[in-house]
Amino acid sequence: MKSNTELGKTLEVSGLWHAPGAVLVAISTFLSANAQVLRTPEPTAQAARSLALTDLNGLIVTGGKAETVEYQGRQAVRLTTQSKEDVFAFLKGIQIQDGTIEADVAMKVTTPPGVRMPGFIGIAFRARTDASHYELFYLRPGNSHSEDQAMRNHSVQYVAAPGFDWYKLRREWPWIYESYADVQPEKWTKVKIEGHGRTAKLYVNGSENPSLTVNGLKGEDLQGSVALWGYSGEEAYFSDLKVIPAKAEAVINDGEASGTWEVKFASDYGSYEGSMNLHRDGSAVQGTWSGAFGQDQQISGTWHNGYVELTFNGTWPSEKPAPMRATLAGWVDGDSAKGRMKVEGRADGQWSALRKK
Repeated sequence: MKSNTELGKTLEVSGLWHAPGAVLVAISTFLSANAQVLRTPEPTAQAARSLALTDLNGLIVTGGKAETVEYQGRQAVRLTTQSKEDVFAFLKGIQIQDGTIEADVAMKVTTPPGVRMPGFIGIAFRARTDASHYELFYLRPGNSHSEDQAMRNHSVQYVAAPGFDWYKLRREWPWIYESYADVQPEKWTKVKIEGHGRTAKLYVNGSENPSLTVNGLKGEDLQGSVALWGYSGEEAYFSDLKVIPAKAEAVINDGEASGTWEVKFASDYGSYEGSMNLHRDGSAVQGTWSGAFGQDQQISGTWHNGYVELTFNGTWPSEKPAPMRATLAGWVDGDSAKGRMKVEGRADGQWSALRKK
């Protein structure tokens, strides 16, 4: 997190918050400190693990302090830090790709009165134990009951490190990686994370429906560890943790972008189709788009481990055609690909593609 933390970025951008860094709550099912991308996932043989979190056995703490305490009527682990770094408590011996993570979490703000601090608490998954790579779901309990609807919509958040902090995701893909949930500071909240392949869902307070669904997880690693997560300016409490591994979906990174792709864009404005002829040279991708929005439109973008971000200009089809800019982001898996797509100011939705043989 370091310089990319949410609070630090907020100071830089808006000056609203006092403490730097973002409290990310990350549920992590996936990688050791020096692990690399898993290229041939194997079905996990790990048994389910339950930790009451009444002691510190089974935890490896970095960036802060962990201690056992009683909070709101139950025994728990409390994470705190006085630095600008996030605090992680990794679970020893956990190394999974897919499965379910459940825990009870609570958060108490310790910043002075009058300092805006919505609080942050979460669980990381598919994490490296040096905290350099991870996926993370976290809560902002202080936002949940705000009078400002925009703040309410920032109650739960997904991020991934490196490269996909809250600020980047919110500005580039508004409302896609965060949502509203009914959570409160200084109250126990039950959270559940389900991860399968490139999709993860966050459930809050026993709801049958997820508060946040992420299709196309941004993290580089398909396996990793699980970690409790907290940040400076608060006390983060965790109790009754369960990790239930599931058979790993056959997802492999490093999918090749080069080729001709038939694309479908299912947007909130309508459905559109086209084809992309792409060529990759290292991390750079070039090509053309033909179909809806114009013929032979120049595409440029990037590739990393099979994850692509592509843009092209074109013409929005309407009674009064107008210039437009489209962006696609997502994963290549073999001869198929999918992710998010938007036409700036016009449409947002999901794209899918099949490679022409």
